[in-house]
Amino acid sequence: MRRLLAFLTLLVLFLSGCARERRTPPTGNVLYHRFCASCHGMDGKGDGPVAVSLRRPPPDLTTLVRRAGGRFDEAEVMAVINGRRVVAEHGPREMPVWGVVFEEELKDQPYTQYTGLLRSRVLADYLRSIQQE
Repeated sequence: MRRLLAFLTLLVLFLSGCARERRTPPTGNVLYHRFCASCHGMDGKGDGPVAVSLRRPPPDLTTLVRRAGGRFDEAEVMAVINGRRVVAEHGPREMPVWGVVFEEELKDQPYTQYTGLLRSRVLADYLRSIQQE
């Protein structure tokens, strides 16, 4: 009985330690500032520090709804973020785009592709939140 109690105590301590090690997924704001702000600017206006070195200036991401006729096209936004849609400003097709970067960054975690897609979704939700009328 003592061995069973000792084993259960160790198991509970181990599992509680594992639970504490889990990372909180990054927010859209955090992902945006890490991956997008250098080109699109801190506020999404297309005025990031790298913007001046691009062939074409990055778009103002706060006007996606206005430019799409009053609708936020989540599928299109996610396709641009994760690389399913080629964007000239993101470089040639062989250049890694964010979907590939997310998956590489998460390669040691379970459900890599799914989690990478979720990051694209979180970014799209953030972009929806910064839309201006």
